[in-house]
Amino acid sequence: METPKNSIQFKVWGRYALFTDPITKLGGERCSYHIPTYEALKGVAKSIYWKPTLIWYIDKVRIMKTIRTQTKGTKPLKMSGGNELSIYTYLVDVEYQVLAHFDWNYHRPELAKDRIEGKHFQITQRMLERGGRQDIFLGTRDCQGYVEPCNFGDGIGAYDDVDELSYGLMFHGFDYPDETGKDEMVTRLWWPVMKKGIIEFDLPERCSIRKFVRTMLPKTFGEGLNFKNAESEYEELLLQTGLEDGKE
Repeated sequence: METPKNSIQFKVWGRYALFTDPITKLGGERCSYHIPTYEALKGVAKSIYWKPTLIWYIDKVRIMKTIRTQTKGTKPLKMSGGNELSIYTYLVDVEYQVLAHFDWNYHRPELAKDRIEGKHFQITQRMLERGGRQDIFLGTRDCQGYVEPCNFGDGIGAYDDVDELSYGLMFHGFDYPDETGKDEMVTRLWWPVMKKGIIEFDLPERCSIRKFVRTMLPKTFGEGLNFKNAESEYEELLLQTGLEDGKE
């Protein structure tokens, strides 16, 4: 698999992770998948840097540490008010290497002028070096994560010598109206396989199993209201870091 254009490589780690199908998060017990979902890693990439002009695609993840779980009692809020006692099974002491890339969101023609590839890529790299623009979460908000640049494939992974592990049918991600042009939210499923510690994700369009969730309208973005173009963001970033364009 060739490295796509506009790719970033990063390490993400944390004390706990909880990767589940969000449709099953309505209450009761939760048990994490043993591997991160496409949607969760896409959320990490978006926390590093995101604009409605672009879409993040997760290409590969490498499992660096032995998969371990820990069960904890929690008291989540109930929809009707108050708390309830639930049992959550988390992944413990996780670390992953991720290869991801962005492409334009062609369902946003009104943002075509913001498709300035070099500026978006440079902002992304600087945000990654800073540990992300927003807080990093590993599947859920109570699982804090951290990111930094890395070279995908460096170091020793816990499953480098394992030829193949199959995980059956799992949640892949959501189709949102902003990215599909359809006024609906749809969930995707797929069959992940880990080879030598690496999982290559299917692109969203290759996931053959889908389920309609609900009708949903795309969010509206407008410059000066809730959107700032890449040129302005890049100039502000240079001022913040005290760098001149093209120099380190």
